[in-house]
Amino acid sequence: MFQSDRIKITLFYLISGLFVLLNIWFLVSKHSLAINVLPVALIVGLMAIFALDKLIYLVVFFTPLSLPLSELVKGLPINMFLPTEPLLFGILLVFILKIVADGYFDRKILVHPVTIAIGANLLWMLVTTFTSSMPVVSVKFLLSRLWFIASFYLMATMFFREGKNIEKFVWLYVIPFMLVIFYATYRHLGYGLWDKQAAHFVVDPFYNDHTAYGAALALYLPFLFGFSFSKAYSHRARMLARVPLAILMMALVLSYSRAAWVGMIAAFGVWVIIRLKIKFKPLFLTAVVSLALLVTFQRPIVEYLERNNKESSANLLDHFSSISNISSDASNLERLNRWSCALRMFKDRPVFGYGPGTYMFQYGAYQLRKDRTIISTNSADGGNAHSEYLGPLSESGVMGMLTVLILIGVVVYTAIHAYTRTTDRRLKTLVLGALLGLITYYIHGTMNNFLDTDKASVPFWGFTAIIVSIDLLSKKSLPENS
Repeated sequence: MFQSDRIKITLFYLISGLFVLLNIWFLVSKHSLAINVLPVALIVGLMAIFALDKLIYLVVFFTPLSLPLSELVKGLPINMFLPTEPLLFGILLVFILKIVADGYFDRKILVHPVTIAIGANLLWMLVTTFTSSMPVVSVKFLLSRLWFIASFYLMATMFFREGKNIEKFVWLYVIPFMLVIFYATYRHLGYGLWDKQAAHFVVDPFYNDHTAYGAALALYLPFLFGFSFSKAYSHRARMLARVPLAILMMALVLSYSRAAWVGMIAAFGVWVIIRLKIKFKPLFLTAVVSLALLVTFQRPIVEYLERNNKESSANLLDHFSSISNISSDASNLERLNRWSCALRMFKDRPVFGYGPGTYMFQYGAYQLRKDRTIISTNSADGGNAHSEYLGPLSESGVMGMLTVLILIGVVVYTAIHAYTRTTDRRLKTLVLGALLGLITYYIHGTMNNFLDTDKASVPFWGFTAIIVSIDLLSKKSLPENS
């Protein structure tokens, strides 16, 4: 035993000495410290083989802090988020190899309705990649969607089995996110906290837009409300959770993201419906009647909206009121321009669309002079289709949007049934937090789209995994005869 320890110690010092010498040689001859990447790569490789869950949690932690490659190296034809996307690509490869080697994946997850809905969306995305007007762009887009789903839906659902690790997943995003909030608020102070224009860029380079920042804040706030007020957690835990809750609420206000505010209001409405146990039938009838009234009176509604001249401003009430300003607010008018382009693209290619991820390269030719605004461009550098629904419609045709809507419907249905079925107070809090967080994004998705970024995709697919895992767990706990 003593001889073995001496050999290990000798090897340790030998390898350490060689590494120091290599560092000195690289520094003197190459003026570079790139060799230091080796131990990091070795650690990541070992984690991928022996502790894949830890590597995924590491990605979650770095997501709020990740930086786009374009910020580090200018002029490159490609862009990605570092260090998250290279790690996710590696995780996808390891995941595929493990499935091939083991020949097994939990069948209950694979046949779950949510997984089937995700599979249908991915399958149609694959079909439209073959018919894409820009195949290389579509392959990259499909790959990025695959590595998010593999890591934060399929594998995360397995890690969340038995209701474990869910709080860890939430806090691993929230804690580094608070560092970004402090950074953005400190920068905002330099311009004045109520300077709306500053809100657009103080989150840079971590978030490329204040609306993406607002979307992430809204996604996590329902969880923090649950952690702060649910009696499933101890008094001390609830009091501690109220600190980040207050910080994220302050950040949401200062984000000046109207879409995120609307998403939070919608989530509160869903919470009220669930708490009051309102049945589906009256809700469905209300929705149908509302839609019928909207279609019947669309002209007077548009005329009324055109009379709204409230501009987005530092005044919070005016800024919120400007949501419906479609006469002079440049941000709203540009959204209408992008949506109109998406619809024209759909009319040209209604079945297969232009291909996943291609909207930003193709929409310029569909802009009409009368629709252009002072912030219009032909390269989508001011955002994409501004819709998680019209984007797929233009890129993958009618089935592209339909599969997205089906997925959302199945997730909401699953979450509500899991919530009503489970008797565990903690699991109720968690599934409700995941559902309400996703509701904020489903609503936000009518006005913006961020699922091509790690900032939104990590919580979006992770919260979906939480809902599925708790649904499976609640079914498992049912009596045999039920």
